[in-house]
Amino acid sequence: MIRNATPEDVPEILRLIRDLAEYERALHEVRATEEQLNDALFGPEPKVFALIAEHEGRVVGFAVWFLTFSTWLGRHGIYLEDLYVDPEMRGQGYGKLLLAELARIADERGYGRVEWAVLKWNTPSIRFYESLGARPQDEWDVYRLTGDTIGELAASAATPATGR
Repeated sequence: MIRNATPEDVPEILRLIRDLAEYERALHEVRATEEQLNDALFGPEPKVFALIAEHEGRVVGFAVWFLTFSTWLGRHGIYLEDLYVDPEMRGQGYGKLLLAELARIADERGYGRVEWAVLKWNTPSIRFYESLGARPQDEWDVYRLTGDTIGELAASAATPATGR
């Protein structure tokens, strides 16, 4: 069963986030708390959303997503931040069901894209995504600002051109 997450799912979502991070060899990078996830997913104006995969009443997978916007298409899209299914439940269709539900949401709302990133070494996931018709966007590289670099760049914005 695939359903929208509820506030009661937050501890399980955090468990799955940690399991995913461990699988991706980056558990040390997880800083999220249950309170932060609850605020982000269920606060007054949520900007991020989650789907839950259940098997016999037990949470076995999730997808966390948010809206993007394509200036070229002139339409919103979905960015899939995380998709994870417990290892013992893989191969039973839960990952496909989660992605199918995201595709249904995108189609129903007129969104132009569903996109995500995958680690280059994660060949099982790459094979799975390609089996569904997804294709890599090899002409693009992902860049990121984090931590102190955000503050450093923000400080440089205090110029006469911005009026600050």
